[in-house]
Amino acid sequence: MRVGLFIPCYVDQFYPQVGIATLHLLEKYGCEVAYPPNQTCCGQPMANSGFEHLTQGCNDLFIRNFSEFEYIVCPSGSCTLHIKDHLHGSHEGPGDGAEGVRKKIYELVEFLTDVLKVENIDASFPHRVGVHQSCHGQRGLKLSQMTELMAPPFSKPEKLLKMVKGIELIDLGRKDECCGFGGTFCVAEEAVSVKMGKDRVADHLQHGAEYITGADMSCLMHLEGILRRQKSPVQVKHIAEILDSKE
Repeated sequence: MRVGLFIPCYVDQFYPQVGIATLHLLEKYGCEVAYPPNQTCCGQPMANSGFEHLTQGCNDLFIRNFSEFEYIVCPSGSCTLHIKDHLHGSHEGPGDGAEGVRKKIYELVEFLTDVLKVENIDASFPHRVGVHQSCHGQRGLKLSQMTELMAPPFSKPEKLLKMVKGIELIDLGRKDECCGFGGTFCVAEEAVSVKMGKDRVADHLQHGAEYITGADMSCLMHLEGILRRQKSPVQVKHIAEILDSKE
């Protein structure tokens, strides 16, 4: 299958290794991957700040870049959900390119579990790892069950991680608590965001995590900043890096 690789701007600028690990994983499972070189921001920061009416240029460029592919894969739940829910073309309608793009974009974890149906992962990562279930992935993309629901629990990220040799997934006190990042929320409500992040970090530290992982590097970036300020040895790694690891 031919896959268009969509790498969020913050991953491209600050965590390029996450994009490389995503590419490795997709190619490992037989995908023909292409990276449109003139892709830019999907427009989510503007939309989150109340300026979605100014994102049309981002929308039209995204459609031009990715409409030709059978699938579009992105290592970010929040950016994926933004495209799924908010991408619209200049001439929205039944035959508009935006509709087709919205239907074929997948976050990396859901693509591996739901489309490729991966049942075996050749990776090793002998460390104690805590999984942060990001809000967009959990509540928007249904990557894992919300604990407030009286329903059988599941977690697509944990399903994949349990296939990694040597890994030890720790139990957290609050499995699906928000980290407080929230995109522009961390700027508009800095104090609240920091307190939420500290609480999230504390849960991982109390349960002996060596690493914190998740499917959204934006949340992990927020937690990483708190860990560094606390001079903690605990590190963050995107799930793609662990699934591609050979330690």
